[in-house]
Amino acid sequence: MNETNRAALAQVVFCRGCCCGREDRGFPAVPVEQLKAVWKAERLNSAVQLTISGCLGPCDRANVALILTPSGLEWYGDLGEPADFEAAIEWVRACRAANQLLPRPAEWESRRFVRFADESNEPACVVSRDDDWFPEPATAIRKG
Repeated sequence: MNETNRAALAQVVFCRGCCCGREDRGFPAVPVEQLKAVWKAERLNSAVQLTISGCLGPCDRANVALILTPSGLEWYGDLGEPADFEAAIEWVRACRAANQLLPRPAEWESRRFVRFADESNEPACVVSRDDDWFPEPATAIRKG
């Protein structure tokens, strides 16, 4: 398997979509410029990649953050205080210093939520490729 020269420990995605960070709609701010400035000044992308995205959903949990790790996806919502974002920055700094993924910010644990109806360890579908169909795209086959 090929690897990238820029492999990070994880990726954190902050929603800045239809609701998240939209103060004009009554939602708390997402300090996008502050996050970008800190990540850039401290070169934090080498440890945890920062991504600002459009709507991640679910909007009833705005502001939403997604942490992608080799172990899977972790969803967090209702991040509205400056301390929530400072906790993320401190977590990334600590991960970089330790050169390993550390437990997520303690302040975030009560805000973790289940995003999808089936978040068991079993995949909802299996992707397969029939060599006879190549170069057609992979097809998804629903399990069960």
